[in-house]
Amino acid sequence: MRSGMNTTSVLWYKAPADDWNKALPLGNGRIGAMVFSQPLEERIQLNEDSIWSGGYRERNNPDALKNLEKVRQLLFEEKISEAEEIVNDLFCGTPVNQRHYMPLGDMTVKHIGQSVADFHRRYLDLERAVNVTEYAIDGREYTREVFISYPDQVLVMKISCDTPGGVTVRTGIDGRDDYFDDNTPLSDSEILFYGGCGGEDGINFAAFIKAVNKGGELKTHGSFIDACGCDEVVILLGAQTSYRAEDYKGQARFDVEQALRYSFDELLERHVSDYKSYFDRACIELDDKDNEQEISLLATDERLERVKQGGQDNKLTVLYHNFGRYLYIAGSREDTLPMNLQGIWNKDMWPAWGCKFTININTEMNYWAVESCNLSELHSPLFDHIEKMRPNGRETAKKMYDCRGFVCHHNTDIWGDTAPQDLWMPATQWPMGAAWLCLHIWEHYQFTLDKDFLDKKYDTLREAALFFVDFLIEDKQGRLVTCPSVSPENTYITESGTKGSLCIGPSMDSQIIYCLFTAVIEAGKILGRDEVFGEQLSRMREKLPKPEIGKYGQIKEWAIDYDEAEPGHRHVSQLFALYPAALISKRRTPELADAAAATLERRLSHGGGHTGWSRAWMINFYARLFDGEKVYDNIKALFKNSTADNMFDMHPPFQIDGNFGAAAGITEALLQSENGEIIVLPALPKKWSSGSFRGLKARGGFTVGCKWEDCKAAEIVITAAHDGRCRVLADENIRILSSGDEVVFDYEDGCAVFSAVKGRKYHLICQ
Repeated sequence: MRSGMNTTSVLWYKAPADDWNKALPLGNGRIGAMVFSQPLEERIQLNEDSIWSGGYRERNNPDALKNLEKVRQLLFEEKISEAEEIVNDLFCGTPVNQRHYMPLGDMTVKHIGQSVADFHRRYLDLERAVNVTEYAIDGREYTREVFISYPDQVLVMKISCDTPGGVTVRTGIDGRDDYFDDNTPLSDSEILFYGGCGGEDGINFAAFIKAVNKGGELKTHGSFIDACGCDEVVILLGAQTSYRAEDYKGQARFDVEQALRYSFDELLERHVSDYKSYFDRACIELDDKDNEQEISLLATDERLERVKQGGQDNKLTVLYHNFGRYLYIAGSREDTLPMNLQGIWNKDMWPAWGCKFTININTEMNYWAVESCNLSELHSPLFDHIEKMRPNGRETAKKMYDCRGFVCHHNTDIWGDTAPQDLWMPATQWPMGAAWLCLHIWEHYQFTLDKDFLDKKYDTLREAALFFVDFLIEDKQGRLVTCPSVSPENTYITESGTKGSLCIGPSMDSQIIYCLFTAVIEAGKILGRDEVFGEQLSRMREKLPKPEIGKYGQIKEWAIDYDEAEPGHRHVSQLFALYPAALISKRRTPELADAAAATLERRLSHGGGHTGWSRAWMINFYARLFDGEKVYDNIKALFKNSTADNMFDMHPPFQIDGNFGAAAGITEALLQSENGEIIVLPALPKKWSSGSFRGLKARGGFTVGCKWEDCKAAEIVITAAHDGRCRVLADENIRILSSGDEVVFDYEDGCAVFSAVKGRKYHLICQ
């Protein structure tokens, strides 16, 4: 191996990618690319975040409302199959499906007249967000560098050779079967590739390619551009759609022409500077001295295979965490769409599950680590999409349920569609999607304490809660419950042996609503507004079902203690209260925490955690239970069973949620901040005996760093972004210093409590 490969910030390989799940991702939030690094003919599989299969359709079923009370009555009478039959026919979307995500195409760069190459290596540098391929042809050394710039909104590729005049390549774009209109060169150096999706109300797209040569010449070759005898060639690609630009063809060309004002080196510097302004904010380090020398010689896929065979590699965990932070910056930037099931990396015209925004956990999981990893701005695409959903959600709430507020079911698409998706009873009829998404608004406020943001988004929170003011009904015990609903995507068995999914008051629904009502109540108090509505929500919140322990010592998933048809189901919806919420807490509700642990053991003993994102959820659960060894075991299981060679999470197939969910879980093992207190190293595995982190975020506007040895914190550094009280779980004999001076603190319930001042740094010295 050549020198310079960092074991925690570079994905590198000794062979080109012969499969999509080995290719490496690039992105600027809007344009995505998978780089295969084939030496003789490079393939760059392309996406643009707004290429979807058609325009908006109003899909609310007009027969839902007139059958709502009938369905509720049937459920109260436990006539499950009759209720499900009505819902399947008369509550479904019309048509059934929302729009789905689609690829842009494939750009190819082929060495003309060559058939043999000596491949050296390929790598993705996570510190610079640059993909590099190194190879030789006929004794000439070649390097390809590729990145996608956010400042300049273009993909940039440079092909260089150590021999003057050694670059002779043919460039083209295709790869959408017959679903495009033209890719004919406009000149010796330019190609315009364009087409449309879904007819006149659909989305039209265009990609503009410009080749710039140093030495040699450029000429057309059919639908390709040939660069002949050049010292180097730089290829720029811009992509736009009618979703954002009326003149989408002109805008794609304009993006490239604006980028041409800069040299390759200048474009690279602008790209790296922008990227590092995010990536350099935080990092973790896990020492692994016993394995350091061995793993430094191994490519990423070899290290992954070594772990699958039982080897230890703490640095691979750090690399995975850094890759998650990289994917945030590459996949979710200001003014882009939020990340769907595959982010902006999808190769299929008809992708699995439509590659939509699946909001019964997957889209939410995509953003679990964004705040704690100090990337708060990258949350904004999700907030923008919620606003897009609101008017559609009002229509769905009114037409389907005669309720105020806004609602969405378990999927949404580029247009913010809120009607039910699919004809699949375990998932389709779930009215909680908008509510869960809106909890991200409150989460963002808790981490940033941005009062202006909260004021701007309060009405959105309020409107999501207002739906449930009207929708909730009393069950036989007088509790306020959802009906009809499901526990995502599970099926229960009644005492009589009947299987069903549609139900009254599944536990997750009540937990989400409790958190949503709490967010609105607290936001109203902070903003000094809406007191009467807050009091109404407070009264209703008291009547919501609370987490209960069932017959197996587990947290009940349904209001009735049913058995699961699949005890090892991938969803563990009843533990929403443990994570991402904090209604169940090891410190505050130990009995419920024990029941949560029993729930997990039951799931896992029956084969749970078999999908990547589900295993990632397990990591977070165990972190909240302060069980570092189970955190470690589940990270290893994620690597062994659900991680592709390119480090993408495999459902299977690829889903990006597991990457972010696991990054969140690794962070949670090192730092937690729920329930008003900061907990450092709450779930540290013994194998992570020494290490450090910096730049991670805690709720309350605190940035936290830590160094530890022998599994014990040596020093904790906390920087306050606001004035306020800081509570840190710590030993009583801790010392706190700020600018060299001792800080006076109180000791309450195991926590050191002190008054933090905006901008000041506090060093907690552990005796």
